[in-house]
Amino acid sequence: MLTFFRRFFQSKIGLPIFLGFLVLMALAFAAADITGTTTFGGVSGGDRVAVVGGEPIASTELVTAANTALDQVRQQNPTLTMPEFIAAGALDEVMRQLIDRNAIGLYAQKYGLRAGDNLVNSEILQIEAFKSLSGQFDEQTYLAALRQRGLTDAVFRRDLVNGLLEDQLLRPALAAPQMPEKVARQYAALVLERRKGEIALIPSAAFAPAGDPSDTQLAEWYGKNRSLFMRPERRTLRFAVFGDDTLKVNAVPTEAEIAARYKRDAAQYQATERRAVTAFVVPTKDAASALAARIKAGTSLEAAAREAGFTASPAPLRDREALANATSFAFAENAFKAAQGGVIEPAQGTLGWYVARVDKIERIPARSLGEVRGTIAEALGVEKRNAAIADLVAEIEGEIDGGTALAEVAKAYGLKVETTPALLADGKAFGRPDVQIVPQLVPVLATAFQMEESEPQLAEVVAGKQFVVFEVARVDEASAPPLAEVREQAVAGWKRAQGAILARAAADRVAAKARGSAGLAAALAAEGKPSELESIDLERRALLAQRGRNIPPPLVLMFSMAEGSVKVLEGPRNIGWYVVSLDDISTDPIDSEPGLLEQTRRQLAPTLTEEYRRQAAAAMRKELGTTRDDAAIAAVRKRLAGEQ
Repeated sequence: MLTFFRRFFQSKIGLPIFLGFLVLMALAFAAADITGTTTFGGVSGGDRVAVVGGEPIASTELVTAANTALDQVRQQNPTLTMPEFIAAGALDEVMRQLIDRNAIGLYAQKYGLRAGDNLVNSEILQIEAFKSLSGQFDEQTYLAALRQRGLTDAVFRRDLVNGLLEDQLLRPALAAPQMPEKVARQYAALVLERRKGEIALIPSAAFAPAGDPSDTQLAEWYGKNRSLFMRPERRTLRFAVFGDDTLKVNAVPTEAEIAARYKRDAAQYQATERRAVTAFVVPTKDAASALAARIKAGTSLEAAAREAGFTASPAPLRDREALANATSFAFAENAFKAAQGGVIEPAQGTLGWYVARVDKIERIPARSLGEVRGTIAEALGVEKRNAAIADLVAEIEGEIDGGTALAEVAKAYGLKVETTPALLADGKAFGRPDVQIVPQLVPVLATAFQMEESEPQLAEVVAGKQFVVFEVARVDEASAPPLAEVREQAVAGWKRAQGAILARAAADRVAAKARGSAGLAAALAAEGKPSELESIDLERRALLAQRGRNIPPPLVLMFSMAEGSVKVLEGPRNIGWYVVSLDDISTDPIDSEPGLLEQTRRQLAPTLTEEYRRQAAAAMRKELGTTRDDAAIAAVRKRLAGEQ
């Protein structure tokens, strides 16, 4: 693809922010991920960002929803900051979904649908985040989770009610939407559409001033563009790794313990006997007796079974109990009376009468304490060590739960305390790409970025073998650094911004000439400035195959333009301006691709469902009456972005 598009993806945000967030499909205001911890306390609960059907939506609800949505997106992009999230337009999408959810719930109630307390309670009981270690619902866990999210029980229940009412109201209507064939044909034709044109980049750097800005100019520009320099949240951890290889425990068993274990397992060391047999089953006692007599007279068991229409099956060595479990008690008793190679006296089992022969007898003599002492001592040593380590871990955990500082715990148990550099949520050391954190911290990073400062926790890294106790030593909130720390980058940013203004004017001139008689290449040459130009000959299906990946915005624009048109598009972070020229659109016949029509209908079914849902929500909003307080929303936006 275009080489200069790569510059866009070198930006901190990248295309997934600008495109992916704009189609954020799930608010997950409450139950989807209640275990996050991000909160926001700077907006008064009395503020209203919207009113739906006479019912207000408080600013705090929008804040909570935005924080929850950000937490979900951070599962894919852990270092994403709230200002970047907002700059991508995600807050607007969260606001729309919040209004829709309330509107659908109120509309459902208006027409008699209900979600009673029992139904809501049953939903709460099923949420894993509210269960204790025993797997049962725990009220304290539930209330703590709500407090962490900044929710009240009433608000949480109301959101659950809205979700349940939405299911009752819309799910039957949206369960299996069918796209009309004529509509599907239009979309199928788009898949086969090919577009040819050119895309040019007029870089801001070509128009940037050579001189540096004054201190006043730079400070003013930096104040307005601090979000471009946001540093994600960083956390410094103190930790100690310990386990069965570091804890000092006495795991050597005594002679008395060894003797007691030998006595406890005496049956295991007694003389034992196992027997292997070959047998087949017949329906009656008379038949079994007759066949056993023939075998004793010299006919082989296999031949006797075959002539009678049965199949003899050999069985592996078993002791008396195992053989009885596999056949019957009576047969096992008879089998252990017969000699090796001898015919077993017929005995009845569940399926009939057994005719069998003893193939092999294995006798294991009794073993004395002296003979098995080493084996017992080794097993006891492992057990004692595991038990001692478990006790020590429980003691350490008790100390931590009791409020003992990590340093004191480490000193008491001989643990080595280490400190990490400032870490990002993805585990990388901030500003130090060469540093790798210890592997034992990787499983606890998510917890470390949710817990409070100076709140030690213990985690099991390898079951029963390795543990880590850790605490947050320092939290550096996501923020823009002082100008002095990024002055060089800020100067470069200011120059790009100034150059972008002139680059925009140049792009407009180039576009105007390209719309006339001059081609895009000639129009660029007339400017006399460095630029980049690339020809495009691409089928839409190639673009669709990149769904979910980084699709350059100029290509997205090219596939939404009219044939023969020229458009201008701003590049991210003032890198420059794109001029997109579409010369030709051609489409192959749909019949040339068998099955394409049905495939299109299937693939667009989820989109059709969401479209119907949005249309239904819009109609409900209109009937109920909905107003937005843009000033209040703007205030929330600024405070979340750290601009106030």
